[in-house]
Amino acid sequence: MTYGEPVRTTARPRSPASTSSATTDRAVLGAAHGAVPGGVTVFDDEIPAVTNLDPDLLRALRRAATDAAADGVVFFVNGGWRSPQYQERLLHEAVAKYGSREGAARWVATPDTSAHVSGDAVDVGHAAAKAWLSAHGARYGLCQIYRNEPWHYELRPEAVDHGCPPMYPDPTHDPRMRR
Repeated sequence: MTYGEPVRTTARPRSPASTSSATTDRAVLGAAHGAVPGGVTVFDDEIPAVTNLDPDLLRALRRAATDAAADGVVFFVNGGWRSPQYQERLLHEAVAKYGSREGAARWVATPDTSAHVSGDAVDVGHAAAKAWLSAHGARYGLCQIYRNEPWHYELRPEAVDHGCPPMYPDPTHDPRMRR
């Protein structure tokens, strides 16, 4: 395994693919597709964005969150597992915001390359949680992957012994995004 590869240990259930073109509507692509309502934590088992995360990633997050709670820090989930349809919608929104697919690629991956779609990434909030993970995440194998996304964490078990790998400046520098 290299530092650029997420850990995969077990398969997770996926949301059923939609049969309607209305799936591009954000209202349709709700929690079942990975949208995260406000106030969700890593312990919210009824939220697909949390429960469809890689089981090892989720265990590491929950261990870290339990320890962070002793410091008064709560890990909120701003993004986790996403369906390919939801990821595609986020990409379209980013293209509209940044003016091009190239500009959007610094922030949003395609459904085929997104670690969120595979359940291998989590976006953590708020500022205190991001700061706590930045300081302590390697102890749990939780590493920030992109310098421009201090909220985006992935599991790198080797970080427990060797520290987190160097960050990519943004996703456009990540070889996994070039599939």
